[in-house]
Amino acid sequence: MTVVIEASGLVRHFGDIVAVDGVDLSIDEGEVFGFLGPNGAGKSTVVRMLTTLLHPTSGSARVGGCDIRTQAGDIRRMIGVALQDAAIDPLMTGSELIRLQAVLHGIPRSVIRRRGPELLERVGLTAAVDRRVGTYSGGMRRRLDLALSLVHEPQILFLDEPTTGLDPTSRQALWAEVRRLNTDLGTTVFLTTQYLEEADQLAGRVAIIDEGRLVREGTPTELKATVGAPTLRVEVDQEHVATTRDVMTGFGEERPSREGRVAIGLSEGAAQVAAVVRALDTAGVTVIHLELDAPSLDDVFAHATGRRLEGSGDEQ
Repeated sequence: MTVVIEASGLVRHFGDIVAVDGVDLSIDEGEVFGFLGPNGAGKSTVVRMLTTLLHPTSGSARVGGCDIRTQAGDIRRMIGVALQDAAIDPLMTGSELIRLQAVLHGIPRSVIRRRGPELLERVGLTAAVDRRVGTYSGGMRRRLDLALSLVHEPQILFLDEPTTGLDPTSRQALWAEVRRLNTDLGTTVFLTTQYLEEADQLAGRVAIIDEGRLVREGTPTELKATVGAPTLRVEVDQEHVATTRDVMTGFGEERPSREGRVAIGLSEGAAQVAAVVRALDTAGVTVIHLELDAPSLDDVFAHATGRRLEGSGDEQ
C-alpha cells in the first residue's frame, strides 16, 4: 500500500504549553484512520499541522508525498478539510458558497452546475440551498462544511470532529457518506473524534492521543483485545463503595469508573457474575445497578491513561 500521510516526531508548542509531543503516524492510501482522544488532547493541532494551517515546532510530515513545510500549496490542492471551527459566511446561501468554493479551486462552471446540486443532495441540504447560512442549524452547517470540502473531489479528506453537535439521524447520515466516499471513490479519510462509537464504526485503524502523545494504535479489534476481560460495573450507595471495592478486587483488577461505581476486569466473564453478587450480598452491600460490558475503545483508553473519555458514560 502507498503511504499518503506520514509524520515523524511532530511537536507543537504554544508558549510553554506542549500541545503535541512527538507524534508519529503512517496512514495508507484508501484508509479510514480514526484519531481518538478527549478535548484538549492535541487532535485538532495535529490536523492543522498536517493540513498546512499550522507550522510544527519540530518534526516532519508529508501528505500525499509533499512536505508540509515546503509544499503547502501542493498539499492544499489534493486535500479536503472540514474543521470544527470553519468560518462560513452567514449572509451567503448554501449554493452560493458551493459556487465560490469551486471558483477558488478553478473548477469550470459547467462542472460545478452538475456537481454542486449532487453534493448538497448527498449531505441532505437540497431544501436549504437558497437559504442564507445564518439560518442554518449547527448540524446543517457541519453538513455544508463537508460538502464544501468535497467540491474539488480530494484524494485525502480531513474531518475534524465532524459530528459534534449533530443529532443521531444526522450523525448516521454523515457516517454513511464517509463510508461511501471511502468505498466508492477510494478517498483516504483522516477522522478525529471523541466519540468511541464513531471510531469503532468507521475506522479501520485507530490511534488514541492523550496530552499530546499517542498512547495506543491499531485496529479497533486489536486494541480491544489488549484489554482482555470484560468489565463488570456495579453501582452502590456511596457509603458502601469502599466495601464493594474490597469485595470486587478479589475477583479482578480494578478499572477506572465514575463516582458511586466500582469496576473490575472479570476474567471469566458472565460465569463469574453470580459469585460476585453473592459475595457482595454476604458483605451487606445492596447493588443498585450492575452491568457487564465487552471490552470497548473506552476501556482501551482507560487502560492506557487511567481515566475514562469524557462523555463515555462512565468517567471517573
